[in-house]
Amino acid sequence: MTKTAPTSTTSTTMVEYLQDLATNSFLRYSLIAGLIASISFGVVGTYVVARRITYIAGAVAHCALGGIGAALYAQKVLGWGWCDPIYGALVVSVGSALVIGCVTLRGSEREDTIIGALWATGMAIGFLFIQKIPGSVSTTTYLFGDINIVSTTDVWLTSILALVVIVLAYLYHKQFVAISFDEEFARVRGVPVSLFYLLLLCLTAVTVVILVRIVGIIMVIALLTLPSAIASRFGRGFFQIMLISSLLCMLFISSGLAISYSIETVTGPTIILIAAATYFISLLIPRLREKGI
Repeated sequence: MTKTAPTSTTSTTMVEYLQDLATNSFLRYSLIAGLIASISFGVVGTYVVARRITYIAGAVAHCALGGIGAALYAQKVLGWGWCDPIYGALVVSVGSALVIGCVTLRGSEREDTIIGALWATGMAIGFLFIQKIPGSVSTTTYLFGDINIVSTTDVWLTSILALVVIVLAYLYHKQFVAISFDEEFARVRGVPVSLFYLLLLCLTAVTVVILVRIVGIIMVIALLTLPSAIASRFGRGFFQIMLISSLLCMLFISSGLAISYSIETVTGPTIILIAAATYFISLLIPRLREKGI
């Protein structure tokens, strides 16, 4: 009696993923949207890490739930079919970013206080709107993301938002770098610091909205900052860090899609775990080099 060699389930499912990628439009849309979004993640994430506004990005992300809840209410209760949740998220995210920026610049309130207030208020409003929608509305997609339900419209919208981010970053890169490292020097050189600080926050808000579809509100900070944090340990200069960060984002999203499909896990958390594992490994590399390993 001959024995057949055991086959690897993971290898089989990975092959199935590649086969389905060629035939399944939803999988292709997910991958394309993730790769396009990675460029803006890498660009804006580099500014966010350099300017140390990670928690502002987190507050903006959680405020987005208020816009998502309002848009869903308008869509399902008021009959506004055109009111996509991403539009509500975009309006509220940009609005909250401007509020935080204006309060911070004027110094009329502690930055951490206004961040905490908006963070909680946005989520509370979102849940209240969702509760008022007849029937069952799942918040899981928005809290943890679901890149696997990306449509053609989502791909185009992601592309447009990413293009806006890239163009503005290209046009005002020097100003963003100046306010990220030395505001006083930037003022002396005649840079309108307040204007570009608010513009940077708006860029962050737009990027956060793109991210929400992929990894969700709760884990948005990780994918926005971890690739740039890793890249800053190896890159020399802003452009090199942005490039490495964008490539890392592409790697995390594409591998997260493939692995989650193969082992049947939620895609958003899988992507974040891959990014986090890579970050912690990057922290260990210098220590291993010091020990000659």
